[in-house]
Amino acid sequence: MKPVAFVHVSRVREGDDYWGGYISELHLADHLSEESLNGLDEFSHIEVIFMFDKVADEKVCWTSRHPRGRADWPKVGIFAQRGKSRPNKLGLSRCRVLEVSGRVIRVEGLDALEGTPVLDIKPWMEEFSVRGEVQQPDWSHELMTHYYDDFE
Repeated sequence: MKPVAFVHVSRVREGDDYWGGYISELHLADHLSEESLNGLDEFSHIEVIFMFDKVADEKVCWTSRHPRGRADWPKVGIFAQRGKSRPNKLGLSRCRVLEVSGRVIRVEGLDALEGTPVLDIKPWMEEFSVRGEVQQPDWSHELMTHYYDDFE
């Protein structure tokens, strides 16, 4: 798999919260034509699939753990959480498109670090939104309390 773009953002430090104050640029990879972005500016949001490339192999979780290492939250399987230490090191974010210009997409809401390889970009369509009522455990609401707050 080859990256389709690379993230450029001022955030270089890993962290679990405070992603709200960042504007990211996705710079299209050299092997792709600018035409691959034609029409993307007509969408308000995109989904970005990216690689947690800075996660060391020995940090990958293959079973279960307490989210963020907090023993007061239940120990749950890696597929019941969205942590970066996943078996295939894949991240997924839904981002607001601010601008598409040439080979660059400016977005907000991307929780990826400087230099992160982007594996795919997809337009978000209303029809892909959830169907039915959303259910999630209480600890997950607490975990997300400051996730998209502005800078620390």
